[in-house]
Amino acid sequence: MAATTMVLWPAVDATEINPRSLGRIGMMSSENSSMTSAGNSASDDKPERLYKVAFDLPEETAHWARASAERLWTGKTSVKMEVQVRNTPFYVKGVALGDIVRVRADHERRELVFEEFVSESGHSTVRIIIKGDGVGEEVDAMLRAFDCSWEIDATGSLWAIDAPPHVDYVSMRTALLRFASEEKIGIEESALARAHRNGLELPESDH
Repeated sequence: MAATTMVLWPAVDATEINPRSLGRIGMMSSENSSMTSAGNSASDDKPERLYKVAFDLPEETAHWARASAERLWTGKTSVKMEVQVRNTPFYVKGVALGDIVRVRADHERRELVFEEFVSESGHSTVRIIIKGDGVGEEVDAMLRAFDCSWEIDATGSLWAIDAPPHVDYVSMRTALLRFASEEKIGIEESALARAHRNGLELPESDH
C-alpha cells in the first residue's frame, strides 16, 4: 500500500491512541471484538481477544504527536506473529484498517512491536485536521454519505478516517479537496489501497 501526502497540518496535542478514549463511528471500541480476522461475526460467547502492537514513529512525527510510538489494536491470524490491524491509525503511515503486519516480541519493552508490512486489506487511511467551528458537522455528513467510519482524537481536531474497499475514492477525494481549498481542513492521505489509487495518477511509493 502506498502513502501519499496531499496537505500537511501543524502539530496537535494528541497522545497514545486507545479506542476507549476516542469518538468512534461504527467501529469497535473495546479490547474484545465480535469480529474475526476475516471480518465475519464470531460466536457471541467467544469474543475475539485483541492485542496492542507498538508502531515506532519517526522523529519528526513523534515530536508533534508527543509520543514515540502509536499503539494499535490487532487480532490474530492463522500465521504466527502476523496480525490484522483493527484501528485506523492517527500517526503511522502506510497502514490501514484490516492490513496484515508482522510483529516481534520485544522482551525489554514487554510489548509486541511492528516489524514489517505483509499485505493490504483494500481499506485506505486518510487523516484530516478540522480548522474551524461547524466544519466537523459538514465533514461528518460527507463521510457518512460515503459510508466511511472514523476516529477522533481527544482534541476533536484530528480525525483518522477509514475508507472501505467499496468506497468511490475518486469522488470522496474530490469532496475532501473542496473542503481543503476552502481552508476548512488539512488532509493527509496516509495509506491508499491499490484500488483507491486507480484514476488518481499518483506516483507509487514504498512502505
